[in-house]
Amino acid sequence: MCETCGCGGSGVVPVDVHDRTLADNDRVARHNRERFAEHGVLAVNLMGSPGSGKTALLESTARALAGRMRIRAITGDPATHRDAERLDAAGVPSVPITTGTTCHLDAERVHRALHHVPLRGLHYLFIENVGNLVCPAAYDLGQTAGVVVLSVTEGEDKPLKYPGMFQKADLVLLTKIDLLPHLEVRVERILDSLSRVMPRPVMFPVSAYTGEGIFRWTQWLGERRPQSAVLEASRPRLSPPPPGGAP
Repeated sequence: MCETCGCGGSGVVPVDVHDRTLADNDRVARHNRERFAEHGVLAVNLMGSPGSGKTALLESTARALAGRMRIRAITGDPATHRDAERLDAAGVPSVPITTGTTCHLDAERVHRALHHVPLRGLHYLFIENVGNLVCPAAYDLGQTAGVVVLSVTEGEDKPLKYPGMFQKADLVLLTKIDLLPHLEVRVERILDSLSRVMPRPVMFPVSAYTGEGIFRWTQWLGERRPQSAVLEASRPRLSPPPPGGAP
């Protein structure tokens, strides 16, 4: 049961306390967002159910971006550092956050983790949120983009059952599509569910196992990098003038 968001019931956290908590969170989130913008970092809040494939997606993303982009991660889990260990092994330096009884990350936890994340020269920071389709949607982390990972094994109606999560998402990644031949699940029905709750539904089918769709996902990331960082990366590097000035 979460001690701050009230997911355990209406009597767990008084409304005024909950509102104050969100106001404090938003203040820290603004600070985080300013830091990301200052360093030209695209920060992605990656959300989804336990087992939806968030970590596997990041492992596949790391392989696709290897040698081209510098990426790091922050991972949130109630217990263990297993996701961070997997990402470290995949070449993504990661800072784990153990949340205990809390079912989501918040801006303050991310702020503290950023003390261990060198942002200078970083292209992408992936914040792998706690596996949950409810509470993470309520907490702004200062991210540049919010992405929901939804696996085909979760069925066709999850957007309708958990609309709050999908309403704020910039993108939905439909994962594990390599399993579709073995399931009675239709992608068009999932997209129809999304169209009923997302203001601008955008969904990419992907498979971390086969790599299908990963290129389009990395394209999407590149299109959303802060413009100042893109311009800086494309600017020609001039050699310094020789001692005594130019000939």
